[in-house]
Amino acid sequence: MHAYRTHTCAQLSAENVGETVRLSGWMSRIRDHGGVLFVDLRDHYGITQIVADEDSPALPVLEKLRTESVVTIDGEVKARTPETVNSDLPTGEIEIFARSITVQSAADELPMPVASGEEYPEHIRLKYRFLDLRRDVMHRNIMLRSQVITSLRQRMIGQGFTEFQTPILTASSPEGARDFLVPSRMHPNSFYALPQAPQMFKQMLMVSGFDRYFQIAPCFRDEDLRADRSLEFYQLDFEMSFVTQEDVFQALEPVLAGVFEEFSGGKTVTKSGEFPRIPYAEAMLKYGSDKPDLRNPLIISDVTSHFEKSGFGLFEKIVGGGGVVRVVPAPKTNEKSRKFFDDMNNWARSEGFAGLGYVTRKGGEFGGPIAKNHGPERMEQLYNELGLGPDDGLFFAAGKEKEAAKLAGAARTQVAEQLDLIEPDCFKFCWIVDFPMYEYDEDAKKVDFSHNPFSMPQGEMEALETMDPLEIKAWQYDIVCNGYELSSGAIRNHKPEIMYKAFEIAGYDKATVDAEFSGMIEAFKLGAPPHGGSAPGIDRIVMLLAGEEAIREVIAFPMNQKGEDLMMGAPSKATPAQLRELHLRLVEPAQKAEPKPGIVADR
Repeated sequence: MHAYRTHTCAQLSAENVGETVRLSGWMSRIRDHGGVLFVDLRDHYGITQIVADEDSPALPVLEKLRTESVVTIDGEVKARTPETVNSDLPTGEIEIFARSITVQSAADELPMPVASGEEYPEHIRLKYRFLDLRRDVMHRNIMLRSQVITSLRQRMIGQGFTEFQTPILTASSPEGARDFLVPSRMHPNSFYALPQAPQMFKQMLMVSGFDRYFQIAPCFRDEDLRADRSLEFYQLDFEMSFVTQEDVFQALEPVLAGVFEEFSGGKTVTKSGEFPRIPYAEAMLKYGSDKPDLRNPLIISDVTSHFEKSGFGLFEKIVGGGGVVRVVPAPKTNEKSRKFFDDMNNWARSEGFAGLGYVTRKGGEFGGPIAKNHGPERMEQLYNELGLGPDDGLFFAAGKEKEAAKLAGAARTQVAEQLDLIEPDCFKFCWIVDFPMYEYDEDAKKVDFSHNPFSMPQGEMEALETMDPLEIKAWQYDIVCNGYELSSGAIRNHKPEIMYKAFEIAGYDKATVDAEFSGMIEAFKLGAPPHGGSAPGIDRIVMLLAGEEAIREVIAFPMNQKGEDLMMGAPSKATPAQLRELHLRLVEPAQKAEPKPGIVADR
């Protein structure tokens, strides 16, 4: 007999009744029924019930052990009585009568429960993550992550991609966030950087003649954390040669749709080949966001023209000053009290906005200050244009275009949640396309890149030489699912002369490009194919599939919101000896600096 087990804790069934078996695992639950002890023995695979009564030599040992102790049980498989069968367990028809026990590891008193569904504070869960991961939900999440990565890898290989590994220790580059720097012992006063993305390397692979690259790539960005962002993360990084934007879409859609269909648990998924393509300008107008949640049926409309001349002086003044008025419908709110609308206004203020105007309508009668001042005839005209009914309310976001779009987008989400309009049990994908190549930086008073400066402008050199820079679109795209951006990507600018011109428009001379991106620009001068790619985030994909609201729930050993590993005690102080070896001296922290501007690599 094997030293630890003949079966796992999920294998035994009624067919094994009468056999002598050996199981090993953790004592998940202990129930004392007056002289009879029941133990749920748990391992990676499942749970088997162990029984010890006064005739069992194991009873006095089991009685002294706490939950989560690790034991090996020898015993006989017995059938449960019909009334005690547990149909929720694969092993629910049987139990093991304990004949002997070996204690592999006795557990002390636990700092947090494992078997109960009780939630504990994050700092306790992260400090004792090895306990947290024993919980069923966390165990499932981490297994799901592994299965998703395996499926992604197989699907990419099936699409003709080859997996390569790119360096972890590399050079610092001006990406979209701060680098993590690693001091070099062999090169005093010099530093490596951890990659924010394999951007340069994957493009160099295309220049090297490899046609379709991918990897499950670790990336590192020293940026503020939030629920869907971490200091270190993984992405499905890929690049393709001799492709158009549509070729990239056709390669990625079946991979993402297939993985979501495989692990969605029966939820509907946008079919491959049917991902909507939404231009950036349209997304900002209709959804107030470049990562729209298409489960939300509400559509934002621009009603600026209705308030160029209006009895509602505030909106007329805003429009006269170059502002806009956007509206979010609130369907079938005739039974909602005035408090619902006032609460929405208070919510907007709590989010840092000046406020959220509204119009109520019940049985065709308008209510609220905006309707009163704008007039019933004009309101009727507005409602007819928007296709709204006699019991639909309306929320208003007015101001400068960017601020109005931001408020309307947030209000669209808030209204849909309050009215329970979000379509359940589905994953809705879309592509956001036609991003502007440039934007006007109000602070610097200059034109600058709006997204990724290494993207090919639509129209190439002709567009750069003849068009208003703010009208130029780029071959850039984002993939979005249920309101989460999974990644950005682009068809790359592989022509040095176009790259120099693109940077010149943004105020960077040729010498700056040569100095900052020497490796890339020199490679492009020696023969580069047209190429493009993207990099969907693994953590966010698994988070969505697991139905979680934070990526830390699908990462085995995440950091807290302060970027601390509470279990391992990182970051930690370096010893004087380590600092001397690295030729480093410590200085007192200066005032926190703002993130440096730069490239936004695929993510």
